Amino acid sequence: MNAQQQILAYLKTGKTITVIEAGQKFKCYSLTGVISRLRKNGYDIVTHYESNINNKGTHARYELIEVKS
Repeated sequence: MNAQQQILAYLKTGKTITVIEAGQKFKCYSLTGVISRLRKNGYDIVTHYESNINNKGTHARYELIEVKS
């Protein structure tokens, strides 16, 4: 199973993911590209922006809203 398949399976469980988590859990260092490909394949993935721990800037957290039929 490649990183894209692993991330999709993870999102289908109702969990969300950040770039850092994708790297740690799946050794995926191009989450933005994976999310882009999944969206092109019909998956409804939304981006939530969260403040960084040090309050300087934000980071993205991705959530699968609707599973492709």
